[in-house]
Amino acid sequence: MMRFVAAARLPMLAVVMLVLLGAVPQRLLAADAAAEGPAAPGGPADALEQVTVTGDRLDVMQTRPVDAVFGFGKTVVETPRSLTTISNDLMTKTLITGINDLVALTPGSFTQSFFGVAGSLDIRGTPGENYFRGMKRIDNPGNYPTPLAASDSIDVVRGPASPIYGPSKVGGYLNFVPKTHKADADDHSDPTGDVGFNAGSWGQKILHASVRGPASVLDAPLGYSFYAEAQNSGSYYNNTHTDEDVAQASFDLKLSEVVHAEFGVMYQYFKGNQVAGWNRLTQQLIDNGTYITGAAQSTYQPFDPDTGAATGARQPIADQYGRITQAAANAAGLGNVFLFNPNTMTSAQILAALQATPGSGNLALVNPGTAHISGSNVLVAPGDTLGDHVTTAYFDLISDFGNGLKLVNKTFFEYLDNINENAYGFSQYAKTWVVEDQYNASLKLPVNDWFQTNLQLGPSVRYLSFETGDDFSGEYFDRRDITQPSSPLDARTWATARQDFYSDHIRGHATDLGLAFLADTTLFDKLSVLLGARGDYLEMNSLELMDSLTSPGLQASGHKGGFSFNGSVSYHLPFDIIPYVTYAKQSTIITGEGNQIDPGLLSQGHALAGSYLKEAGIKTTQLDNHLFAAVDYFIQQRTDYEAQDTVNNNTTLAKGLEVEARYVVNPELTVTGAFTSMAVYNQSLASNGEQFSFVGAGDLKGVDPSLIYGGTVGALFPVNTTGGTLKAGLPKTLFSINFLGSAEPWVPGLSGSVAITHSAKTFSGFSQSVTLPSYTLVNAGLRYEIGKFALSAQVNNLTDATYFRSNFPDLFGSSIVLPELPRNYLVTGAYKF
Repeated sequence: MMRFVAAARLPMLAVVMLVLLGAVPQRLLAADAAAEGPAAPGGPADALEQVTVTGDRLDVMQTRPVDAVFGFGKTVVETPRSLTTISNDLMTKTLITGINDLVALTPGSFTQSFFGVAGSLDIRGTPGENYFRGMKRIDNPGNYPTPLAASDSIDVVRGPASPIYGPSKVGGYLNFVPKTHKADADDHSDPTGDVGFNAGSWGQKILHASVRGPASVLDAPLGYSFYAEAQNSGSYYNNTHTDEDVAQASFDLKLSEVVHAEFGVMYQYFKGNQVAGWNRLTQQLIDNGTYITGAAQSTYQPFDPDTGAATGARQPIADQYGRITQAAANAAGLGNVFLFNPNTMTSAQILAALQATPGSGNLALVNPGTAHISGSNVLVAPGDTLGDHVTTAYFDLISDFGNGLKLVNKTFFEYLDNINENAYGFSQYAKTWVVEDQYNASLKLPVNDWFQTNLQLGPSVRYLSFETGDDFSGEYFDRRDITQPSSPLDARTWATARQDFYSDHIRGHATDLGLAFLADTTLFDKLSVLLGARGDYLEMNSLELMDSLTSPGLQASGHKGGFSFNGSVSYHLPFDIIPYVTYAKQSTIITGEGNQIDPGLLSQGHALAGSYLKEAGIKTTQLDNHLFAAVDYFIQQRTDYEAQDTVNNNTTLAKGLEVEARYVVNPELTVTGAFTSMAVYNQSLASNGEQFSFVGAGDLKGVDPSLIYGGTVGALFPVNTTGGTLKAGLPKTLFSINFLGSAEPWVPGLSGSVAITHSAKTFSGFSQSVTLPSYTLVNAGLRYEIGKFALSAQVNNLTDATYFRSNFPDLFGSSIVLPELPRNYLVTGAYKF
């Protein structure tokens, strides 16, 4: 019955979407439509039938104003920072369907696997942040997939945010402009919109629809825009399914000739699961798919109901249903830590150290062997779940006085309700909400012909409330033989189901009071100097709840001040060549996956850290604006080694070269490319000389790994060289090239794309025991538009390349890895009205 309901929900929702998007706007506009009469030939409805795809329409040359960096409406070429802007149309043409695909257009970006969930983009080697219309969202490293299809455009900003936007991470961020942002109170044309579908490999099914147009409220002009999509899809990976709904509504209300309000809401529902990938990782598994099989030992003995004691001699490691509990597993020695140096110890010494560890006898597999597996065999059990409800809302009041003075008050709200449960031993929940209000006064001062200044000044207040629980004390990845179904032997109890204790269970809040100033001065229309500064005063409070294994009852509060600064200089040389230099210092709030502030960090004074960026680059447009090119070299670092979240915000030093180019060769051909050469170093590892990580087969130097796969073994790995601190999972070099072609002169409405991305080899984990090979990924597609209809078909991974993505390389990189998708297809269709 439940399967029937799930399958039926998608078409039912689609019908509701079409009714709302088609009928409701018509009722709102019935009176206006009657007054205006039928649309004249050649009006907006006919214009939709004449779609001409050009380089300008695709925003290839990045000429539109971008407010996501400094808020002055500069174009990408004029902005003295490494920045890529991608329109929804360009995403469609370059076959981008998820966060991980953005690497095809964005240098400096490459996302490691967050257990298969693409929540945010890794930028310059560290997890990035997500912004919504310039306002910082709740962190989403992998709580739910970010819906790119619901975005009208995306700005990828490398390096910390401008002081005007508040404390941020050092790597960079994505600013999402919602699909519905085009609500315009001054637009008096007829309503327009579209409905469409996507169908793809493994039962992918997505329906989407949008509509926008004019209306009025109490005689005040109102522009509206609605968008909705619904997904009910299978997956290449076993035991994996996705249900997702996204709905957006935006409004632009013209209150007077000077004042208007922009407001709206986005809601996302997601139900799926995380995909850890392959466990029992070896180099042979990567090279030829050879997997070590064998069942974990059962040390469970039933309890005597009269005495409450085990009836056998061995310590029980399961509850009454056969699931592994934390306490009993620890008593049986399933989680072991031993000290060894793989650089100096022999196989015999490593084996002796392992055997000397209490409980190591329970780790050996029963009847080990080998088998050949495919990428679809992954560590996912039927009951694994990842669920989210995310509500995002905004209200902006904008006063434009027309003489260079503009006052804007932006209010932003977001709520995240997340649950995550995995049979191998990880469960988590988060109930986090944030509200922020920014007031910004901007003033343009054209003092004279050779001196102009744009100023911004404004206070802000941001309040964060969090309640999160993580249960990670016993993640037994390798107990499950993924050639066999999951069983109680590999299922661990969950704290989220009140079956066990949390590793961390934190509740608290934080208030950030900020004041920012930004000035952009131009001399002689050539030299631009941009200076900005921000002060933050944070009041933070965090409590470790009593059902936590980590410092239960620990409560910490504190006040902390932070300072951020940005200085940039650029010069417009002849032939439209603009070199620039930037130095930025940024405050960073250290939070976890649910945006929680750890009370231990807070009590030690490490909840607020710092970072800096040094960047120099050149941007240019050539050939009558047919060619855009940018190159930059950067050094950026997260400082304060003790202030970090290992998963979400660790301390790194990144150095690299980034190149981006876009060339409209002629109306029939556009070429884009991106190149990155980058090295990212783990600074905490360099400072401490060693780091904890879970042990994989490659770390054992010839010792039979089936001796440890019945549990987990961790070790402190020493690092003696600079190369040893190089962050794993990130290729040192990465380049992509995209060909966008149009057959308009010969076959009207037909266009196509080929996207090629090449990644160098990299290590799966920081111990460098397993190498992930280099690969070249080729995606290709065709699109045909005729009148109001558009059809497209694309093939991803056209050559069926085998490639992998590292999964938490600092902790699990030697134990698990995600095999990426083989060749797959996607077909889309849309109707415009």
